[in-house]
Amino acid sequence: MQPLGSGHRAGMDAMLLAATVPDGASGVLADLGSGAGAAGLAAATRLPGLGVVLVERAPAMADCARRSLALVENAHLAARAEVIEADVALSGNQRRSAGLADHAFDYVIMNPPFNSGRDRQTPDPLKAQAHAMDSEDLFERWLRTAGAILKPAGQVSVIARPESVSDILNALGRRFGAVEITPVCPRHGTDAIRILVTAIKGSRARLCFRDRIVVHAGPGNEFSDQMIALANGRSAWPRRRSPGAPK
Repeated sequence: MQPLGSGHRAGMDAMLLAATVPDGASGVLADLGSGAGAAGLAAATRLPGLGVVLVERAPAMADCARRSLALVENAHLAARAEVIEADVALSGNQRRSAGLADHAFDYVIMNPPFNSGRDRQTPDPLKAQAHAMDSEDLFERWLRTAGAILKPAGQVSVIARPESVSDILNALGRRFGAVEITPVCPRHGTDAIRILVTAIKGSRARLCFRDRIVVHAGPGNEFSDQMIALANGRSAWPRRRSPGAPK
């Protein structure tokens, strides 16, 4: 369920983010800035042993997530998913009171509003809230929350624009290691329009760049076989390496 005629529309980004949760994953996942819940619910659909908490601050989008879980077609997910209406950037007791406890999650995925606040914004306020940063330290605040709520050796995944890579790496800081960065390119021979970043809480392993994901097979809008498999939950995009020893 998504708002009619307004708000962010879930698409490729959400499905790629869901694909970073590896096959066979279990435990509990937090989808931070979940919107209508597409990424978290996609992960839950593929992984029957995974519980999901959808965290969204916009009441209209959180309501869409609740309505999605109430659909008869999603009855098999309802017992494993819940919606928390809260700002991801909350910290300390405010965050814990909102339902995001310390060291409670095995996985965190996030699709922050990564467009610059200086960019031209849509007149739709609900969409603008989902697309544009509201502060220069957005990644620091969101990854601080991820570091607090993840268990030791838990995995965080972020999708963003390539120009945000330095901000993401700075925010990961000493909280996370074993960083893996995957460029996402529209077609062969084109520059990346997104990056997928995964990291492990407390790991000491080094950063690596992975082979790219190519979205379209040719000059038209037809998806590549790789993208079709990822978008439809037929395959995952698991990490290449062992997470390394925790600190």
